[in-house]
Amino acid sequence: MNSEIIGLTDWLKTPPGAYLLAWERDRFDQAVSDIFGYHALQLGLPELDALQANRMPHKWLALSSMPGPPLQPSLQGHPLHRTESGSISSPRLALLADPAALPFPESSLDLVVLPHTLELGRDPHSALREVARVLVPEGRVVISGFNPASLWGLRQRRDHVYRRFGYDEFFLPDAGEYIGYWRLRDWLRLLDFEVESAHFGCYRPALSSQKWLDRFDWMDPAGERWWPIFGAVYFLVAVKHVRGMRLLEPGWKARRAPAVAPAAVANKKPASR
Repeated sequence: MNSEIIGLTDWLKTPPGAYLLAWERDRFDQAVSDIFGYHALQLGLPELDALQANRMPHKWLALSSMPGPPLQPSLQGHPLHRTESGSISSPRLALLADPAALPFPESSLDLVVLPHTLELGRDPHSALREVARVLVPEGRVVISGFNPASLWGLRQRRDHVYRRFGYDEFFLPDAGEYIGYWRLRDWLRLLDFEVESAHFGCYRPALSSQKWLDRFDWMDPAGERWWPIFGAVYFLVAVKHVRGMRLLEPGWKARRAPAVAPAAVANKKPASR
């Protein structure tokens, strides 16, 4: 059976794509709502507003390719554009940027979110190094990606084997390289990131029918309890640490040493007569 390989944008409109998108939207909202600062960037996947719940005043969406109509003339070449509400309201208002060469100064962003950006990019190593460059010390990066060690990942590897016999229909988008969770943690460690939290989700089988996906909804709570690391997608939050740097705490947090009352000391030398 031969068919055109589906892209991520079209795949997200399918029942399994909508199922995954709903889980990731909820997870991003929970993760970014309590991350504070001034500047936040979403890199890729305009179908998901990953910064919707974040309250930073300056938020941008960067894409390596622009879907739909071209950028408005007034926005071309303007990398720091934002709407009056402080967020991007449409993919057409985003900026075009190479993930490996972002148009932001060093240590200028407080938060970067990467929804499936690394696995679908041409050079995930360079993109992650660029994220480390633009993040401020103690800044956060939030990453989601397909988990190769899952039922969906096994289905995708099987489809690649069938490809030798002329089978070109894949369950997941066949673009880029899916990065394993532990492999990604090693990359982050080399760039002085510390993983703060990690989650897995979407435990239902690799099924294309909404009817059959609904029949296996019991697998989501069961998977979270019994086989948590085998979810179809992983999600993690990591913080950037800079060696030799220590953030100063507010003055009201400094503890004062208790005052020591003077104590009388007995004179061991006998008084002279």
